[in-house]
This record gives sequence, structure tokens and C-alpha cells, in this order.
Amino acid sequence: MPERRFRFLRLFAAWYASGALLLLGMALWLYLMGEYERIPLPAALSLLMLVATLLSVTREDHSRLAAYLVLICGYLLIAVELPRQSGLPSLWVGVPPVLTLLLLPLGPAMLLNVALTPVWLALLGNGELDRNMLLGYLTLVVVAALVPWEQVRQHALLRATDPRDPECPAVGREALHERLASEAERAALLGQPLAVLLLHLPQLEMAEEQFGARARQALLDVLCQSVASRCRDHDILGREGPADFWLVLPDTTESGALLVQQRLGQALEQATLMETGPLEARLRLCRPRPGESRQRFEQRLQAVSQSLADG
Repeated sequence: MPERRFRFLRLFAAWYASGALLLLGMALWLYLMGEYERIPLPAALSLLMLVATLLSVTREDHSRLAAYLVLICGYLLIAVELPRQSGLPSLWVGVPPVLTLLLLPLGPAMLLNVALTPVWLALLGNGELDRNMLLGYLTLVVVAALVPWEQVRQHALLRATDPRDPECPAVGREALHERLASEAERAALLGQPLAVLLLHLPQLEMAEEQFGARARQALLDVLCQSVASRCRDHDILGREGPADFWLVLPDTTESGALLVQQRLGQALEQATLMETGPLEARLRLCRPRPGESRQRFEQRLQAVSQSLADG
């Protein structure tokens, strides 16, 4: 998920850069046409678009500020150019709501579009509100909002049904307990061994507080990549808490689980991040006791996880 977000940020940065080039092209066109009094606005807005591009590339938390800068550029350009357009006025009046819905979340975008309705219609009608244009504008606002609304609904449905954790490839807590229960029942039925390796990352919260979300994400990525490279495909890595993970090892003897713990511990000890330095991880191996129920085993796992978090 974070990688997908980074790709979207780079895509928006490319759009912002394209907008800056278009504004520069507009300024050059006005210069060639001899309309020198109209050149300062697109030239200044192109610089503002360039600033927005740099903000969206350098810092993820500045993406919202970059979007507002681009929106201001679009509003200023349309407000100045809209009264001069004699042909296709409905096309121009439809640009602000679509631009707003592209750059802002659905709620703020709808509120801003409704609040600015009289402004755009007054600019187009030289201070007079046209009823047909008003109905057309509001219809466009509603229809254009259906696309982001459906995206929000689909994302909410995906989050509700996706067993994976939203920050990393590990499965979520609910899915983890379901998989652990099924593996415990299967192991008891077939007489197979079962082991669970508990992991705690004490640097996780500190990394986010001191170095930001990217340092936190780097720690999670190192853990998941280390587990994926040193475990079997059917082993299950799940996230029990913000910094607590359970690695379920089906059909694994005690010696095999200890070998996994040793290899994974060595891999995590060798990992070094730029912000936090050497990665610190606490590991503990647990196996079901003879005659122990599944519920009791899960309670013991939670208690051990809490002891690892307490240090």
C-alpha cells in the first residue's frame, strides 16, 4: 500500500510539472501574440506550480500543501480568463469543480464547489446568475463526484475484506487468529507439530516519532522481507499489535523452529537503517503444551508478547 501511494505521489508530481510547462507555453504564446499585459499571471503561476512540484517530490507530508497551491493556480487563472471567454462558457465553468475533485478529498471538494458556485457563475455572466447555467454547474458537480465516491466505497470495502495489514504484507490481527486457530486444530487432528515465533520491534514507535512515517515503514519492510526470504511459503506472518508480530510455523518441530529463530534473528541483527541504525528485535519461541487448549495457547501467546513489549 505505501509503495502504491508513492507511485501516486510521483504521478501527481508529473502532472504538476506538466501544468508548469503549459503555463510557460501560455506565457510564450501571449508574448508572440503581443498581449503583453496578460503575460505576468501565467508566468507567475508557472513558478508556483514548480514549487508545488518540488514539494510533492521532496516530502510526502507536503502533498496536501502542493495540491492547494495547484488549486490556487487553477482558480486564479480561470477567474481571470473566464470573463474573456465568449465561446463554450459551459466548458470553462466546468473546469473548477473537476479540478477540485481531482486534487482534494471528496468531502472538502464538494463543500468548496458548492461554496464557490455563485463566484464562477457571476464571473461567467458578468455579475448575473443564469438559471440554466446554475443547474448545469450543480449537475456537473454531482456527476463528477460519483467517481471519487465510488472509489472511496471500493477502498472501504477492500479494507474491510482484505486480510492483510494496511502497512505491511503481514496478515491483520483478526485473520491471524483465524489462521492460528485452523492450524492448531489441524495440528491436533493430524498429530503434527506446531510452533509460533513471537517478534517485537521496540524501535517502531520511536522511529515514527523521531524520524517520521518513512522510517517506520522501513522497519516494517525489513521485517517482512527477512521473514519472506527465510521462511516457507505456507508459514504465516501476522501482526498482533502495532510492534508485535506472530510467525506461525505449521508442521515444524522444535529444532526446526529454533533454526528459523536463529536465522531470522541473525538477519534482523545484520539489518542497519539510516535513521535508526542497527535494527533491534526481540524474539521468543512458543509451542503448544500437551493437552493445552487452543484458547489457552492463544492467551499464553498474548502474555508472552506483552512481556516482550515490556522488555
